[in-house]
Amino acid sequence: MVSYELSLGFLVIIVSFFASSFNLQKIIEVQENGAWLGVFFSFLAIIFFICSLAETNRHPFDLPEAEAELVSGYNVEYSSMSFALFSLGEYANMLMMCSTNVVLFWGG
Repeated sequence: MVSYELSLGFLVIIVSFFASSFNLQKIIEVQENGAWLGVFFSFLAIIFFICSLAETNRHPFDLPEAEAELVSGYNVEYSSMSFALFSLGEYANMLMMCSTNVVLFWGG
């Protein structure tokens, strides 16, 4: 998991160096005045997309789980509202990764 976070961090640093700011509003303004960074850094945008899939455990990076793992994992330990909050946390992570991809590479 650390390898994906490290590459995501490097991609964010490269984009922020190009925009000369870590401020998301200024990164969007740079893309409004010129071309989208997704065009200039298309290879980096693809890498960011792949790393975000791996970070959020989506297909094809989700590990197949056996029946024993489903019975002994968090599916049994958490029930009702705590399981719903766990699932909402995972979906919030997916939403954050998607919005970061849009802001960094496609002009917000």
